[in-house]
Amino acid sequence: MKIGIIGGTGDQGLGLALRFAKEGEQVIIGSRDVKKAEKAVNLLKNILMDECPNVGGMTNEETCNKADLLVLTVPLQAQMVTLKSIKDHVEGKILIDATVPMESCLGGSPVKYVNMWDGSAAERTANFLKDKNVRVVSAFNNISAASLTNIDNNVECDCLISGDDSEAKKEAMQLAEKIPGVRAIDCGDLENARIVEKLTPLLINLNIRNKIKLAGIRITGI
Repeated sequence: MKIGIIGGTGDQGLGLALRFAKEGEQVIIGSRDVKKAEKAVNLLKNILMDECPNVGGMTNEETCNKADLLVLTVPLQAQMVTLKSIKDHVEGKILIDATVPMESCLGGSPVKYVNMWDGSAAERTANFLKDKNVRVVSAFNNISAASLTNIDNNVECDCLISGDDSEAKKEAMQLAEKIPGVRAIDCGDLENARIVEKLTPLLINLNIRNKIKLAGIRITGI
């Protein structure tokens, strides 16, 4: 399976690409600028100290065409611009949205959530793509980029996954659990992304208050 990271040159996208590539998955890093994508691929190769033949860089549109499963890892302010650019290239795909609506994306506080008209960033994506045959899942919102890029250690965080299509959620859960240390938790319908996304500013707040970078979340009793 080819995994396409849309907007994969940022910290979160690069972290996911690193983890998937390290586990031997085929990864395509997408960007608006193919040169930025290729630069990210070279950075990934340097970090892994490997030629990484299973990793390539393309434009976001090309990434959508080539990949079997897509992960959107752009900040809130780039979400709609990116979705508009790939809308005609996502037919038949599963699209995992990792967007978190935080005030910092709009020049505000890094520990405050922006309430979305659609309910959540993931629902915003689903509503925008509703005329396309695409299944939207919310995942990877609460796993920090610092944990992902800390490749010598397991990621001590559960991945909370929401979606309206059970098969798409299953694919997302299997993908998440390719990352050592991650356990995927089915959180129900996509509307529950409204709750999950709000946990990220809390985790950032905990990082700041405790002068750490790797705060994560675990669900007990399951």
